[in-house]
Amino acid sequence: MEEKQFQFKDRYDLEDLKQVTRILRSENGCPWDKVQTHQSIRQDFLEETLEALEAIDNQDPVLLREELGDVLFQVVFHAQIEAEQGRFDLADVIHDVTFKLIHRHPHVFGSIQADTVDQVLKNWDEIKKEEKNQQSYTDTLRAVPKTFPALMRAQKVQKRAGKVGFDFENQQQTWDALAEEIQELKEAVTQQDPSAMEEELGDVLFSVVNLSRFLGLDAEKCLTNAVEKFINRFAKVEFLAEQQQLDLKRTDHETLESLYQQSKCHLSDKSTD
Repeated sequence: MEEKQFQFKDRYDLEDLKQVTRILRSENGCPWDKVQTHQSIRQDFLEETLEALEAIDNQDPVLLREELGDVLFQVVFHAQIEAEQGRFDLADVIHDVTFKLIHRHPHVFGSIQADTVDQVLKNWDEIKKEEKNQQSYTDTLRAVPKTFPALMRAQKVQKRAGKVGFDFENQQQTWDALAEEIQELKEAVTQQDPSAMEEELGDVLFSVVNLSRFLGLDAEKCLTNAVEKFINRFAKVEFLAEQQQLDLKRTDHETLESLYQQSKCHLSDKSTD
């Protein structure tokens, strides 16, 4: 049995990780690990990736090292599930991504000339389109995964459409489009039409993404920062309420608004220290 042959070391490598994964999935392995499927640990893969991103955002190399390990384990685990079915293994995954990187960098590994970042990205997009047999521009839009966060997917779709000229000509047009969509949303709300409200609110959000793109901003990051800012302000509101012996649930709206404005001033002052 493989678990009996496992060698404990001071420093492990990729082969050891693969072996540990095989052991965990084996008949005598871990009761939890050996029954998992792609779908059952799908959320785990997402969470580990997001935790790695947070480590990057926090500029924490120690945490990033740990989180990258967790992401790598997810890759090895999913590859092991496929290996058990005889479809492919981790070596195939490594081969494919290596081949793809070589193929998409002809300016490095071939004779194609690309001296600027724009030229590199243009070549990359053309090669990717050919690889995925995308016959139309619509195919390139549909290729953006539906599993992406909505704001990220919207921005990527808009960017791809813009590459063929299907885009606003200037920033003012995005402001005008946003104003128009907000007006249509107001009309849907006035009519109390749930279906129309959902559609129009979606159009407003899509228009906001367009505006963020023309401002050179990442819509997903903007909203993430806004959520974090709200949490920080709410934490300050709760702190101020406790100092004044107030129960948030029983505090009137006017007082809550006053506390919120105080929290905004406090955090603003703190950010300029």
